[in-house]
Amino acid sequence: MLAAFSLTTMSCLKDNSPEKQLEDDIQAIKNHLTDHGLTAIERPSGLHYIITQEGTGGNPSPLSTVTVKYKGYLLDGTVFDQTSGTETATFALDGLIEAWQEGIPLLKKGGKGTFFSPSALAYGPNGVGSIAPNSVLIFEIELVNF
Repeated sequence: MLAAFSLTTMSCLKDNSPEKQLEDDIQAIKNHLTDHGLTAIERPSGLHYIITQEGTGGNPSPLSTVTVKYKGYLLDGTVFDQTSGTETATFALDGLIEAWQEGIPLLKKGGKGTFFSPSALAYGPNGVGSIAPNSVLIFEIELVNF
């Protein structure tokens, strides 16, 4: 009787595994894309992206320093960070979240893309600032230079 109780109790517990979180995040991204009539390419990591403007020339490497214009927001549209106007930001790509390390090299100079990041490729279960733990993030990024 105790064994049956333990199995029943354990099956009712929420699955908080990274694999389950990734599955939930990917479903949330797919729902968002469908709800907004968007089609994105899915990478094996779960990152989804849309190249909205082709750039020219080559692509940055994972060790490049990149200059970008960007907007970061949650699935509900809440903006948590962005450059404004002609403002740019310059970063060492290898020091950024995994979503940017994976996504920005898909852009060419002058290119623009929208990236839909599962939480594991961003801030994961910790969150940061106004970004809650396990948040799916969306980034609109223009690669100005590298």
